[in-house]
Amino acid sequence: MSRVTTIDIPQARNVSVLAIAQALFISVQSMSAATTPIAAHMLLGESEKAFATVPIFLVHFGIMATTIPASLLMGFIGRRNGFSVGAMVGVTSGLVGCAALYQKSFWLLCLSAMLQGAQAAFCWYFRLAAADTADPQRRANAISLVLAGGVLAGILGPQTAKWTADWLAPATFAGVYLAMAAFSLVMLGLVQALSIPNPNPQLSTTRGRPLRVIVRQPAYRVALVSSVFGYAVMMLTMAATPLAMLACGYGFSESSTVIQAHFIGMFLPSFFTGYLITRLGVLPIIAAGGLAASACALINLSGTAFANFFIANVLVGVGWNFAYIGGSTLLTTTYTVAERAKVQASHDFTVYAATATAAAVSGVLHANLGWTVLNFTALPLMGAVTTAAIWLLLRQRRTAPGSA
Repeated sequence: MSRVTTIDIPQARNVSVLAIAQALFISVQSMSAATTPIAAHMLLGESEKAFATVPIFLVHFGIMATTIPASLLMGFIGRRNGFSVGAMVGVTSGLVGCAALYQKSFWLLCLSAMLQGAQAAFCWYFRLAAADTADPQRRANAISLVLAGGVLAGILGPQTAKWTADWLAPATFAGVYLAMAAFSLVMLGLVQALSIPNPNPQLSTTRGRPLRVIVRQPAYRVALVSSVFGYAVMMLTMAATPLAMLACGYGFSESSTVIQAHFIGMFLPSFFTGYLITRLGVLPIIAAGGLAASACALINLSGTAFANFFIANVLVGVGWNFAYIGGSTLLTTTYTVAERAKVQASHDFTVYAATATAAAVSGVLHANLGWTVLNFTALPLMGAVTTAAIWLLLRQRRTAPGSA
């Protein structure tokens, strides 16, 4: 009871609104992940099937290209207006994708994917928007509760794709993109309930410290390593898992079950990650995330039974959750209000450049070097996350007041 009464009402409302908006956003993402490669494969000629994953790469490229403009724009017009722009881009993406299926146009589908990435660039700031108005001791809880909205999306998104695939037959999958537009439209209405103060005009002209000074902070560097490697390894593993399972003789049903478990592993821990960070500290949680994702790679290397794929994908989801929420929480300690937009933009641009690269190379690595090499690649990356977190923890203890 005391926890509820100590949270101020606008803050609680913001977190609730952002968590539901996150659920809608991740539902759109999961609908696209389940549908777009198959739709692209269907639209391409026999000699062009190798390009079926191009739209997935373009989603991540769209995030990378838009994340800096999105952050800077919200620095001027505010979170609510910025999220409204993102939702409108999402509506457009869904409608363009629907038109692509009707017109049997692969290039329109690619445009839809780029627009979806632009929408995602705005929506991934939901977690940081929750932290903007939270008290410092509650930022980790705010970030993790917003990301917890993805638990519902892991179930709702793929199921909606199944329900709507034949809505607009004979234009197979056009109904899925129409549903994506509808989800984004609901999001547009929902974010109007946010109560986040618009930026102070004076802050817009106050530059704060140069970015080169901010990024030299050890906390910033560890936050970046955690977010970048945690996200990149998750994408590398998740994108290649269906291909690896197919090569091992598993069908679509089995690989879909594993991917659904992966989504649950990504977002379910969000209900308690913030509490763990508050109780244990952010750096131990980041280190634990690195260990969980490393365990994923080791389990994948130990065998190809269904249980190996299932457990490994849950673990890499948990590792992503700890590393990404931990990195995002640590990031909020490295900037002032005047510096917030540019620091968040630099962080998220680097993160999504890494995920775009991981999405692009995952299939290539698996096809040319194999599942074993792909998993060995993950081990040093996640080892760096754990090592960086432990290094900063020891450094902070050495420099703490009263330390020997």
